[in-house]
Amino acid sequence: MPELILFQRDDCHLCDQALEVMAAARAPDFVSLWVDDDAALEARYGTRVPVLRHAVSGRELDWPFDAAAVEALVAGG
Repeated sequence: MPELILFQRDDCHLCDQALEVMAAARAPDFVSLWVDDDAALEARYGTRVPVLRHAVSGRELDWPFDAAAVEALVAGG
């Protein structure tokens, strides 16, 4: 399972920016989950996307986040 999960929406310019930040941070492999397709995810993350979650620890970064925050999330688990 990938270390990170990115909760995002279709046609979300902030989500596109989050992907750029993750690339700049050289984030490890991640999986994208689309909140638009899931009522439970929509209820939890609807107004917060993009949200980056560490799959093991459950720690989350709400947008806006930068490369240093992504690196710290990966390093700290």
